[in-house]
Amino acid sequence: MIAAVLQLPSIGMSSTKLYHYVRIAQKKNVKVLVLGEYLLNSFFKELEGMSVAMIKEQSEHQIKILKELSLNYAMTIIAPLIIVKKKQLYKTVVKFSPSSTAYYFQQVLINYPHWNEAKFFANDTTILKAPMTFSVDGFKFALMSGFEMHVDKLWMMASQKNVDAVIVTSVSTFESASRWKNLAQMRAFTHNCYVLRANRIGEYKENDYSWQFYGDSFLIDPNGELINDLGNKEELMIVEMQHSEVTLARKNWGFRELNTKF
Repeated sequence: MIAAVLQLPSIGMSSTKLYHYVRIAQKKNVKVLVLGEYLLNSFFKELEGMSVAMIKEQSEHQIKILKELSLNYAMTIIAPLIIVKKKQLYKTVVKFSPSSTAYYFQQVLINYPHWNEAKFFANDTTILKAPMTFSVDGFKFALMSGFEMHVDKLWMMASQKNVDAVIVTSVSTFESASRWKNLAQMRAFTHNCYVLRANRIGEYKENDYSWQFYGDSFLIDPNGELINDLGNKEELMIVEMQHSEVTLARKNWGFRELNTKF
């Protein structure tokens, strides 16, 4: 399975870079392309000051473009988007494939005083359900948003779906790069699956404080080893994942049997 992460800042209504990088990805035989959070929409703190109509226009424009790109380039594109339904806002991760579009509504939302998505969005957070799963050329993926990486139950449910890789879309900032890598390596190792994480880059300024989105998108293998990672610049990371590596790791470590036993 050849996949890719497109690491960009927020692009607003522009689609030029998407077209450019999707063409490159197609030439490299990429089957799944992943984007970070708040890349196609404005950052959360900016959304708080925007009208619902403006957010809806932004998202509908991007949905139209992504459907077109997926169909024309025969590629599955994973893209976090803000969806408007009955004038309420929902935080989602959308899977665009050449034949269909599917929405995963984030189930665990940040609820800190300085960054309170749980209060802002209308997502149902009462009962956890299994993450969305899908297959491309026999390789099975699960989807999670970045904040959901912290929830053990979601990982257990994804593992029960026998996925080869978990795609994580994030918008990590502050001084969290090392923590995120450590967390992803632990999850990949204990569940013996790949973790492909897409984080955005760029900056948001609030008064005199700057929120730096540092990138560091990466791929972790089923043994918890870092295989590929990016810096803090605009880049396209192309990676290859093998179902046989997942099978071998699970056979060697036997964690699945332990989890079933206890």
